[in-house]
Amino acid sequence: MTMRRHRRLAATLTALVALTAAAGCSSKAKSGDDAGGQGADGVKTGRGVDAKTIRLGVLTDMTGVYATLGKSVTQAQQLYVKQLNAAGGVCGRTVELTVRDHGYDPQKALAGYTELEPKVLGFPQFIGSPFVAAVKQRIDGQDKGLVLPQAWSASLLGSGHIRVIGSTYDIETINAVDFLLKEKGLRKGDKLGHVYFEGDYGENALKGSKYAAEKAGLSVVEQKIKPTDNDMSAQVAALKQAGVKAIVLSAGPRQAASLVGVAAAVKLTVPVIGNNSAFAPQLLATQAGPALEKMYYVASPSLPIGADTPVAKKLVADYKAAYPKDALDNGIVAGWSAAQVFGEALKKACTDKDLTREGVGKALLTLNAHDAGFGMTHDFSDPKAPSSRQSAVIQPDKSVPGGARVVREPQVSDAAKAFTPGA
Repeated sequence: MTMRRHRRLAATLTALVALTAAAGCSSKAKSGDDAGGQGADGVKTGRGVDAKTIRLGVLTDMTGVYATLGKSVTQAQQLYVKQLNAAGGVCGRTVELTVRDHGYDPQKALAGYTELEPKVLGFPQFIGSPFVAAVKQRIDGQDKGLVLPQAWSASLLGSGHIRVIGSTYDIETINAVDFLLKEKGLRKGDKLGHVYFEGDYGENALKGSKYAAEKAGLSVVEQKIKPTDNDMSAQVAALKQAGVKAIVLSAGPRQAASLVGVAAAVKLTVPVIGNNSAFAPQLLATQAGPALEKMYYVASPSLPIGADTPVAKKLVADYKAAYPKDALDNGIVAGWSAAQVFGEALKKACTDKDLTREGVGKALLTLNAHDAGFGMTHDFSDPKAPSSRQSAVIQPDKSVPGGARVVREPQVSDAAKAFTPGA
């Protein structure tokens, strides 16, 4: 049944992409702004850029499965842009963000992309691996605007225009399994449970767990779910019956709370580790909170918002001042980091006097040792590779700002070093 659903989703996305691509071509033919021009300051401009403004698009999820994270990602980017503009903008131009909430719905995501693409230079946010993958061919073929997605599927690698910040899900999962092996008692011959979303995100993470399991002599017990599945009782029952000694979760925060809460209730007290998008500190206020603090870990492409670094501390203070009623979470780090990378590419493109889509893409390739201040250095010089192979491991802790503390500093496992993402 789930395979048929997956095929229907793929077919739906394919049909929608065809329709939106046709609409996009029509819009471009009428707009006539592909040719761009050169301003009085000698800077080449194109779509989304004029003498006063640089327009960027944000495709987020504020009402769907990643609602809490989407809000944080977006507000962090709005904060970055506000500070950037206060410091003079880029090339004497004000940077503007246009936000669309797709609610993790494929039709809304693709409609939002089609609406904004002709009007903006690029996208510092696009949440949802399946949706980004669905328009990848269009982005690479005709649009060529830079997209920095909050998505880490290896299927996005190889594009000169869609660039993954941090390790891809397969590498991140390999690092997560390494943590279970070295620090949580998982050993050769054990069964490893893996609960994952159908589609690009979950299935890329599954490749990582299977690779790590093969290298370590483990067997993987799979449980595929849909993003709309919020009750993990059946999955926990199946994993308990199978006798798993640890669980990997490649889903969302709601699924994490249910899985860990149910597992604790039925005495399946094994370590559970999620991919980076499978936690939100708001979960600690739920009934599952105590179990999450005891049993749950998260592999992350950066240190958390509560990290003891100057950048993290300043960001916490600035974010609290801007959004005093909102909680701190790692969506802030993801949003800020992507906006910062896009901002650095814009600044380099300005220096090169080329603020066209091509110019910004070339500028990004020169960032080969970018330090965002969250524990990792990123290399964007190779579109075929993620910017980093490292993962930190964090654990929910309501006493820490952002609700998570570091239990393993950023590192790349030996298995992940030898792995080819997307293979």
